[in-house]
Amino acid sequence: MLLAAIGIYLLLTVAIAWWASYQVKSTGDYVMAGRSLPLFIASSAVFATWFGSETIMGAPAQFAALGVPGIIEDPFGAALCLILVGAFFARKFYQLNVLTFIDFFRIRYGRKAELVSAILIVPSYFGWIAAQLVAMAVLVSTLTDVSFVWGVLLCTGLVVGYTFFGGMWAISVTDFLQTIVIIVGLLALAVSLGQAAGGVQVVLASKPLSFYRILPEANVHDIAHYVAAWITIGLGSIPQQDVFQRVMSAKNANTAVKASYIGGILYLTVGLIPMFIVLAGRIVFTDIQPDDPQMTIPMMVMQHSSLPMQVLFFGALLSAILSTTSAAMLAPASIIGENLIRPRFRNISDQSLLQVMRWSMVAVAILSAIMAINSGNIFELVGQSSAFSLVSLFFPLVLGLYWKKASGTGAMMSMISGLAVWLFLEIKGAAFPTILPGAAVGVLLMIIGSLRYPDKAK
Repeated sequence: MLLAAIGIYLLLTVAIAWWASYQVKSTGDYVMAGRSLPLFIASSAVFATWFGSETIMGAPAQFAALGVPGIIEDPFGAALCLILVGAFFARKFYQLNVLTFIDFFRIRYGRKAELVSAILIVPSYFGWIAAQLVAMAVLVSTLTDVSFVWGVLLCTGLVVGYTFFGGMWAISVTDFLQTIVIIVGLLALAVSLGQAAGGVQVVLASKPLSFYRILPEANVHDIAHYVAAWITIGLGSIPQQDVFQRVMSAKNANTAVKASYIGGILYLTVGLIPMFIVLAGRIVFTDIQPDDPQMTIPMMVMQHSSLPMQVLFFGALLSAILSTTSAAMLAPASIIGENLIRPRFRNISDQSLLQVMRWSMVAVAILSAIMAINSGNIFELVGQSSAFSLVSLFFPLVLGLYWKKASGTGAMMSMISGLAVWLFLEIKGAAFPTILPGAAVGVLLMIIGSLRYPDKAK
């Protein structure tokens, strides 16, 4: 019965996506839904940007083990990112009237910077997509006898089919439905478990006050990890195409700004519900001790909840993963088409470019599936994706928008040096947060390079 209900939900989602595909007439429709979304749909699209497996499965596992310090990165950092986008980037992005945020690098710094930034940003999505595929495969394995590997392959095919034709139109329309399912499903489970555990106060009192501390201990080690947790997604996900295309899909600049604020507030408030669920569940169901902590909430729902509750929860989980994965696959495909293929084939028609983007999305999905099969930690996959873009693209983007002296040479030096330092320290296995020295070198070389090698006056 549970599988039947999930199957019906998937068919409904696919039907909506199929209807939305008829709205796609151009690359602008495919990537940014024709820049026509009203506030309520645009807000749900922004909220659903990253509300996926890491928020419902990965973050609760971190929270149960480490308390609030373990979830600074997500949902706190992720919500911060969306609010910062509304405050400092949405209006400027919207006024550019471009298809990808990498187009800004071409306009501001030139063709070489566009090429390098496009090459750098595309691989950063593989970890993010892989994290969602891992979660979907785990979900399939929990509900059926399908193996993990086959689960990854089946889920990859589902998301590709779901996104291939409809693009951002399909994502945006289904996001509205999926946002409702996510909020209703998580609230219903939280209320049920909270009552069974004895109420909110009993649940919160089950952990000491230190479990909920928002500030780090006063030592260099804890402060460094604390800062890294805030900026990994909080700043690192600002230079990301999936954020850009969701914000730019709004019907005007004011709607884009408001949607970013509403999406960020929703993300934080709804994102804390799974943390409450995992605490209440451990009080009510003391027998739940999964080998993989990420499976705590799905297992307690499967073993101890009623069928309606199972349908609501797994519908919410599936909704979150579908929304995040589809947009994450579309983002690098858009950049491949717009910033890597179009400049080399200047006479390519818009319809041909649209097909390039669709098949690029298939290629991205295949590479992400391979990565998912070889790595199973959702939280780590997500963090690595955001760190990648922070050390390479964040400072050229921000300083390019707000500092007149930012130059193309400075941007190139920043992108290459920041990423090189971060990758070297990651491979070496440094004990401290590698994102901090990577970011420090990136901003330093951006400033030095821009001052030493200014752009020629145009």
